[in-house]
Amino acid sequence: MTMSPKKITIALVGNPNSGKTTVFNNLTGARQHVGNWPGVTVERKEGNCSYQDYNINAVDLPGVYSLTAYSPDEVIARNFIVNEKPEVVVDIVDASNLERNLYLTVQLIELGVNLVVALNMTDIAKSRDYTINVDKLSELLGAPVVPMIASRKKGTEELLKQIVAEFEGKTNTSKIKLYYGSELEEHINELETIISGDEKLSHQFPPRWLAIKLLEEDKEVLQKIRGGTIRHEEILQAKDKSIAHLRSVLGDDAETIIAEERYGFISGLLKDVLKKPPIEPLTPSDKIDKVLVHRWLSIPIFLALMYGMFQFVFTLSVPFMDWIDGFFGWLGGYVSGVSPGWLGSLLADGIIGGVGSVLIFIPPIFLLFIATAFLEDCGYMARAAFIMDRLMHRIGLHGRSFIPMILGFGCNVAAIMACRTIEDPKDRLTTMLINPFMSCGARLPIYVLLASAFFTAHRGLVVFSMYLIGITVAIIMALILRRSILKGPSGHFVMELPPYRLPTITGVLVHMWERGRTFLIRAGTRIFGVVVLVWLLSSLPWGVEYASAGSVIGRIGSFIAPVLAPAGFDQWQAAVSLAFGFLAKEVVVGTMGAIFAVEEGVLGGAIATQLGWTPLIAFAFMVFCLLYVPCVASIATIRSETNSWRWAGFAALYTIVVAWIAATIVFQIGGLFI
Repeated sequence: MTMSPKKITIALVGNPNSGKTTVFNNLTGARQHVGNWPGVTVERKEGNCSYQDYNINAVDLPGVYSLTAYSPDEVIARNFIVNEKPEVVVDIVDASNLERNLYLTVQLIELGVNLVVALNMTDIAKSRDYTINVDKLSELLGAPVVPMIASRKKGTEELLKQIVAEFEGKTNTSKIKLYYGSELEEHINELETIISGDEKLSHQFPPRWLAIKLLEEDKEVLQKIRGGTIRHEEILQAKDKSIAHLRSVLGDDAETIIAEERYGFISGLLKDVLKKPPIEPLTPSDKIDKVLVHRWLSIPIFLALMYGMFQFVFTLSVPFMDWIDGFFGWLGGYVSGVSPGWLGSLLADGIIGGVGSVLIFIPPIFLLFIATAFLEDCGYMARAAFIMDRLMHRIGLHGRSFIPMILGFGCNVAAIMACRTIEDPKDRLTTMLINPFMSCGARLPIYVLLASAFFTAHRGLVVFSMYLIGITVAIIMALILRRSILKGPSGHFVMELPPYRLPTITGVLVHMWERGRTFLIRAGTRIFGVVVLVWLLSSLPWGVEYASAGSVIGRIGSFIAPVLAPAGFDQWQAAVSLAFGFLAKEVVVGTMGAIFAVEEGVLGGAIATQLGWTPLIAFAFMVFCLLYVPCVASIATIRSETNSWRWAGFAALYTIVVAWIAATIVFQIGGLFI
C-alpha cells in the first residue's frame, strides 16, 4: 500500500521586481492554475510541485513592499498569511537591494511565520562587488537563507530542501523577536497581555503582532478588533493611552517610531552581513539609463520603441495570418458543400465565418504580447512610468498611474485591477476611469482588419496611431476629471528602477500565454455564442434574405445607425457590430464576419465594397472602437474595484460619449481635406 504524499502550503511573497514570479514558475512549471482571490477580481496564481514525500502547493501573492495594508495588494498578501496560515512563507529578497527588501522580511518576522528567505539575484550583487555573509544573515534573521539566481534556475533544489526542513522544524535557525526599545516594548507588552487574555482573538492572530499593528493604528486591524472581541473597548482604550504617552515622551507618532526601529534593525544587520566597495562603479543599468531616461531623449525613444514594436508584430505575423486565412477559407467552403441548407449556413456563414474571422488575428496578438512581455521583463516598462511621471503630475496623477495604462495594452481588466497598487483613492479611481481608453489586445483584430484593407502600405503606422490616440485621450480625460469631479492633490511617486535583465525565453512565453489564453477562451466561448446569435438574428424571420435590412439584426442595426451618422458609419452592419462589441471587442470583427459571410481574407474588402467605406470612415470607426466602452468584463471590474455601480455606469456612459465626439471630429474635420 503506497502512502499518499504529505501536503505543504507555501506562500511566495516579495517586493515587485524581486524575481518572485520567476521563482514561482521554477517551482511549479506547468502545474499552475489561475483563479480569483475570494471577494475580489484579482488573479490568484497557485501551482504544485513534488519534493521528497511532499506535495507542495505554492501560492503566488501580489508583489508588495510591506504589509502595512496601505494598498489593496498589501491587504490581500497580509490577509492570506494571517488568515490562511500557510505552513511556510518564502520571502524573495533582491540581494542587490537588501535594505529596501528586508523591510518586508522584518514584518514577516513580526508575524512569527515559518520563514525561508530566498536571496535572489546574487549574480547582480556579485557584479557590483557586494559580499554577503549568508550564514550571518540567516542567524540574524532567524530564518534559513537560500542564495539563488532564479533567472538561471539556480538554487531551486536548495530552496525546496529548506522549505521541507522549516516545515519539519529541522533548520539550524531559531526565531528571533525584534526589540523596539524600552518605551515601545513596555506598551507592546501591555497590549499583548490584554490581547492574550482574549482566547478567540489570540488564537486567530499573533498577540505581539496585533499589539504592534494597534500602535500603528492599522485600519484593517482596528476593524477586526471592533468586530471580533467583546473586550474591544478595553483594548482600544489601552491603545489610545499608549499612543498618547509615546507621543508625549518621544515626540512622534507610534507608527513612525516603529518604522524607524525596523530600519534601525536593518541598518545594524547590514553592517554585519554586507560589504560594499568604497566607491560603487556605475552599473550597466546606470549607463543605459543615461540614454533611455534622458530628460529630452526619453519620450522620443519610448515612442520609437512602441512604433518599432508594431512594425515587428505586423511584419512577422503576415505569413501566419495568410496560413490561418487559407485554412478557414478551405474549411468554410468544404463545410458549406457537405452541409447544405440552414445547417451549412450556420456552420459556414455563422460559426466558421464569425469565429474564423477573429482567430486569423492570433499571430499579431500573440506577437504583441511577446513584445510587451519582453519590454516588461527586461525592466524598460518601469522606466516608462518614470519617464511619464513629470507629464502625469501636470494632469493631477503620477507615474505609478502610467503602469496600469501600459498594462491596458494587454487587457483592460488586468490593468484596472493593477490600479490597486495606487494608494491615493482619487488617483486610483481616476486611473481606473481613463484606463478603458488604452487599446487592449482585443481591439487589435479591428485595427488589423481595417488597416490591412484601407491602409495597406501604412498599416503599422495606422495601428500605432490608435495607441497614441488612446494615450492622448486618457491624459485629456484625466486632466478634466482631476479638475472637476475628482479634485484633490496627487499622491507622491517613489519608485525603484529595477536593473535591466535579459528576459528568459520561458518567462516571456509564460507571460504571453497568460494573456493570450484569455483571447482564445473568448473565441471558444463568448465569441462563439455571439456569432451563433448573430447568424440566428440574420436568418430571422425565416425566408428573409440572410443578413439583409429586413432581418431582425438588420432592423436592430437600422434603429441604432442614425446616431452614428455624424461619425460617417451609419450602416446598420456597423451599428450592430458596435452593439455586440460591448460584450468583447473581438466580437466586432466576429459579428461582421458572420454578417458578410465571406472568407476571412476578403472581409475587409467586403466592408469597403458593400458598405462603401473610405479610408476616412474606416479610421473614424477605429477611433470609435478604441474609445467606447471596452467590454462588459471591464465595467464589471470597475464595479468590483470601486464597489460602486455608479462609477461603473459612469465609465460605460462617458466612454461612449467621448468615442462619439472623437469619431465625429475625425470624420467631419477629415472630410474638409478630402
